[in-house]
Amino acid sequence: MNKYPSLKQLHYLVTLSETRHFGEAAKLCFVSQSTLSAGIQNLEELIGAQLIERDNKTLVLTGMGEEVVRRSREILARSQDLMELTQVKSDPMHGKVRLGCIPTIAPFLLCDVVKQVNQHYPNLDLLLREDTTANLLTALKHGEMDILILALPMDIGTMTRRIVGRDPFKMVMSGKQAAQLTLPVDYESLPDESVFLLEREHCLTDHAVSACQMTASQKINPFMATSLHTLVQMVTNGNGVTFIPQMAIDHGLIANLDVHLETPPGKAAYRDIGMVWRPSSSRLETFNNLADLVTGLLSPTGKDILTENQ
Repeated sequence: MNKYPSLKQLHYLVTLSETRHFGEAAKLCFVSQSTLSAGIQNLEELIGAQLIERDNKTLVLTGMGEEVVRRSREILARSQDLMELTQVKSDPMHGKVRLGCIPTIAPFLLCDVVKQVNQHYPNLDLLLREDTTANLLTALKHGEMDILILALPMDIGTMTRRIVGRDPFKMVMSGKQAAQLTLPVDYESLPDESVFLLEREHCLTDHAVSACQMTASQKINPFMATSLHTLVQMVTNGNGVTFIPQMAIDHGLIANLDVHLETPPGKAAYRDIGMVWRPSSSRLETFNNLADLVTGLLSPTGKDILTENQ
């Protein structure tokens, strides 16, 4: 009979790959260092290949080790989905759900999501994480998150997605800047380096540039902001223009500021808001109920939509 690695051994290896330290990995796995070390060694013997290069000070994964870690994460994620199957069948809106959201959506949506979940699904416990799209997708793939709220379009690989809303962009500038421009704005009329955007790790930058059909790279300022609040402060001081999603405006991001709003030139500029999860997850009903809830929050008739889907 063939012998197969245990989930415990795979968990040891994945944890060790993340900490790069036997002692720290052992603590996170709630075992002694010797137990974890023996488990890794047994895994190497079972696979028939060295997974870790060890010396007194450093720990390095071999090429085979990196591949085994990658596949181990997928196996552990699928195992977790399997263990949730019975619970989900009995009550899909019960238990813990790890929800991730990107920084250009989280401050303007998550509080409302939590309130609605507490009201309509009191047995559901949301564990929230705010992070970049790339980090959240990696965590979802590795089974560290259950469902994400992202801005689309975005390459999500083999993950399942559902569009839950549309978020238009507005061009924002100071009142002083607006008085100096011919409105409606033509991109060609903007001074060079007068368009301020977020750092590239925030997908909002690519979405805004693409959706607003802005192709003149010389118009973009080399300064990259870390948050929407920083962008607003830059343009409020008369330094140029930027693009802000409508949901941020609706939640008071520019309230009481001397700014002017314009619809970006060209076709309708917007980003889609989507919810993303692993296709192997057994919590399809849970995720669709959450998607209905978020759709309701992003829709003018949100309460009606939520009620209809309960």
